[in-house]
Formats: sequence, structure tokens, C-alpha cells
Amino acid sequence: MSLVLDALTLQAGYNAALVATGAALLGVAAGASGSFLLLRKRALVSDAVAHAALPGIVLAFMVMVAFGGAGRSLAGLLLGAALSGGVGLLAMTWITKRTRLAEDAAIGAVLGVFFGAGVVLLTLVQTMQAGRQAGLEGFLLGSTAGMLREDAILIALGGAVVLALCWLMRRPMTLVAFDPAYAATLGYNTRAIDLAMMGLATAVTVIGLKLVGLVLIVALLIIPPAAARFWTERTGVMVWVAGGIGGAGAYLGAAISATAPALPTGPIIVLVLAAGFTLSMLFAPARGILGGALRHARLRRQMQRGE
Repeated sequence: MSLVLDALTLQAGYNAALVATGAALLGVAAGASGSFLLLRKRALVSDAVAHAALPGIVLAFMVMVAFGGAGRSLAGLLLGAALSGGVGLLAMTWITKRTRLAEDAAIGAVLGVFFGAGVVLLTLVQTMQAGRQAGLEGFLLGSTAGMLREDAILIALGGAVVLALCWLMRRPMTLVAFDPAYAATLGYNTRAIDLAMMGLATAVTVIGLKLVGLVLIVALLIIPPAAARFWTERTGVMVWVAGGIGGAGAYLGAAISATAPALPTGPIIVLVLAAGFTLSMLFAPARGILGGALRHARLRRQMQRGE
């Protein structure tokens, strides 16, 4: 218990404190940007982008090794992930617009093809001496073990940039999420804003791969806004409540993970977020189950007294 308290109060070491702070900023950015995805009903796009990033991670590692590097630079690996994830996003967009397939079918196709290719490449890399020591499997479920100070700073800065962009673009993204036609009449370029929305989600997905893992990064984007929806009806408030839930969940999960480095970080963060979602679903006064039951009982008593 003392180890967990030390981690929660940033007393578990400099690196652990940096990782927890970076995770918190990433969680706030994920909750805020994920709110627009949820409102736009495009929540699973981030899942496909995350799985599409795996081939890019492995190929980036192979390129760095081929040029004499160790292949463990997080910036280089995330650059490869961003390029591969971007190609996956463009492929989904092209399939949806050029064929009669619905977006969910395009998501399934891109997710399966890219992830399958990534697993094959990862298996091949594991046969290399450098590949066995690279720790690329940590990108599947997330890991803070062996994370360097520079890695934590990179994650924190990336989360801060995404959060700032969400703040600057909150009004046009809200309009496009609810009513693209009305946003167009106001002079907004709805396609560009939609792409920016997807770009922010892609950025959070790529930045969080090392911490949460590509299998579960979608949970960091979706669970916080889903939980925030129980607390408020106002979109602006929902975005920042989601950011708070995401930041708190990521911080607690990263702190707990720091005390148990053998456990994958991603599942711990997701379990903490799931607990927050459950509490919100049950106890939130606006739309929670118990709050709704209490309002219903109060209304029934008022009607009985009126009779």
C-alpha cells in the first residue's frame, strides 16, 4: 500500500513521476478529443487507426536498425506508427466514399489487414537479435517498464498539444459533430474540420501506444466521454468532464503500474477507467441509474399527493 501511495503522490522516483504526469496529460487530451468522436458516432475509427499503426512501428524499427541505430527511439517508432495509421485512416475514408460499403465494414477490413501484416512483421523481427531486445511487444498492451525520461516528456508534450488544439477548435468541432449541414451554412469547411477531428484522435492514438497499447487505446478515447455523458447534458461541460475522468484514470493507472512493472500498463488504466464509468452510470445525478430511479420515485409521490 505504501508503494502505491508513494506513486500517487509522485514520491516513487523521478521517472515514475514523469510517466504519471505524462499519462495524466494524455488522458485529459484523450477524453476531450474522444468526446467529439463519440458525438460524431465515429468511436471505432480510433481502434482501426491503432491496429493500423502496428506495421509502421515494426517497419520504423527495421529502418532504424538498418541505418545502424538501436531501433528503440520512441520518436522514430511513433513516427512510423503515425504514417501507418494515417495510411489506414485514408484507406478507410477511400473505401467508404468509393464503394457501397458502410464505414463499419471499412473499419473491419482495414483493421484486420493492417493488424495481420503487423503481427507477421513483428514475428519476423523477433527472430532478429536486435528484435528480441527491442520490446516492441510492449506496444500491444502498453508498458511503463524501461520508459525513459525523454519518452515520458514526449508523451506529455504530445498530450498537451492535442489538448490545446481541442480547446482552440472546440466550437467548430461541436457544430460539425451535431449538425454538419448547419455548420456548412455558417461557412465552416466541414470536411476539413472532420479531418482535423480524426487527426486529433489519430494523434492521441499514436502518442498513447507505448503507454496504453494499441489493443486498448480506444478505451482511453471512449470510456471517459461515455462516463461524462452521465453527468451533464451540455456538450462543452461534457468535453472537460471527460478530460478530467480520462486524466484521473490514466494518472491512477500509471501510478499503480509503476508499483508493479511486470503488469501491462494499458489494462490497469482501462480497469480504473471502467470503475469510473460504473460509478458514473450508477450515481451521476443527471443521467445515472440511481438518480433516475430517485427522480421517478419523487415524481410518483408528487402525483399521488396531487390525487
